[in-house]
Amino acid sequence: MLIDPTGRRITYLRVSVTNKCNYRCRYCIPEPGIVPLMRKEILSFEQISAITGVAGRLGITKIRITGGEPLVRRDIGNLVGMIAKSWNFQEICMTTNGSLLTPSMAFFLKNAGLQRVNISLDTLDPERFRIITRGGNLQNVLEGIGAALEAGLTPVKINIVVSNNTGPEEIGKMSMFCDNKGLVLQKIARFSLTDRDDVDLPVVTTQRPPACAACSRLRLTADGYLKPCLFLDNEIKIDFSDIEGCIRAAVARKPHYGIRCSNRTLSQVGG
Repeated sequence: MLIDPTGRRITYLRVSVTNKCNYRCRYCIPEPGIVPLMRKEILSFEQISAITGVAGRLGITKIRITGGEPLVRRDIGNLVGMIAKSWNFQEICMTTNGSLLTPSMAFFLKNAGLQRVNISLDTLDPERFRIITRGGNLQNVLEGIGAALEAGLTPVKINIVVSNNTGPEEIGKMSMFCDNKGLVLQKIARFSLTDRDDVDLPVVTTQRPPACAACSRLRLTADGYLKPCLFLDNEIKIDFSDIEGCIRAAVARKPHYGIRCSNRTLSQVGG
């Protein structure tokens, strides 16, 4: 069992597999873009599954695969299978923008051991979607949602990032869409990594980010660092000769309340 200095039980590991994304959402990726990690800089599937296996033995019960966009990582379904074999986790899930989630990919992921997906979708208006994502095609995401439902990657959660300029009409349309499709709507407050208190407070109640007192997470970056807190620069480089020690060190450094992260963008930590 992993217990941090404030007594929180740590049971959830978010695994970023790439910092690349086929979208450039305005709240996630800076206008100039980001420098993609080279293949040699990112963890191999074997390294990731070694880490998840140790994490499971220590008390991690939930794994979430993130990016960037995880579906741009070649053979991502194979990684899902390796994670599923590394430990008997209660839940293995993925956050994706859904645009690359074809029916064949959805079924492959399901058969490999993925249980469900969260799909990021901020609007049902095609033009506004194109603006937010800097060129994305809404229809691709809608088809990805359909593929997830057909493959049984359920419950499918829809992540909508809301801010003070997200109107109630937008939320209402998304709520109706989710109700009609059997989806679960999850509202996320837009926030800044560089200032924990710089939250673009929306006029509606949001479910994320979670309250610090209830946080049970560690994050593994694509280049092999454990991050105890989203709002902290503090990181632990994975030493493959002592994975357990690195995980325990990250838990020991988890703060009660993080303030700012200046060394990484959201796409580099998986949100």
